[in-house]
Amino acid sequence: MRKKILVVDTSFLCCWLGVPGKETCGKHDDVWDMARVIGLIDEEIEAGATLILPLATIIETGNHIAQAPHSQYELAKKLGEIMIKTADEESPWGAFTTQGELWENEGLKNLAHEWPELAVQKLTLGDASIKTVAEFYAKADFIIEILTGDEGLKAYQPTYVVHVPRRRKNR
Repeated sequence: MRKKILVVDTSFLCCWLGVPGKETCGKHDDVWDMARVIGLIDEEIEAGATLILPLATIIETGNHIAQAPHSQYELAKKLGEIMIKTADEESPWGAFTTQGELWENEGLKNLAHEWPELAVQKLTLGDASIKTVAEFYAKADFIIEILTGDEGLKAYQPTYVVHVPRRRKNR
């Protein structure tokens, strides 16, 4: 059975941490709050999923924390703890270093070539990089889910292809 990877977007991480002004995400008919985010993540961890924290999510969440009306220190400490767990590959967090090749010369060039078309579709550079991280893990044959309240980004979630074994013909 293929392992499931959850790529955590800024909107979900902000809800999870309870960043003031970012406590919910999603559309009015599908709102995510801290309790719902924690419930889903706990359920997925129990089922054996690995959480992946893209660099864009770290930076964007850090920006939201720094701009919050209060609780910057406490929230920065929480984000820092997650970053350390990610760096140490402490379960359920997957290795951040695995994504390193995405930010080397060829990876950056690929993103630079791909992004203008995505920008026209209103996908931010941060979201485009999160999409790239999700595709990276999909190519490694994992089941991928982007945890986000942004339906635009969610639309770029790699699809799961069911591998049906072929039957041998009796001779």
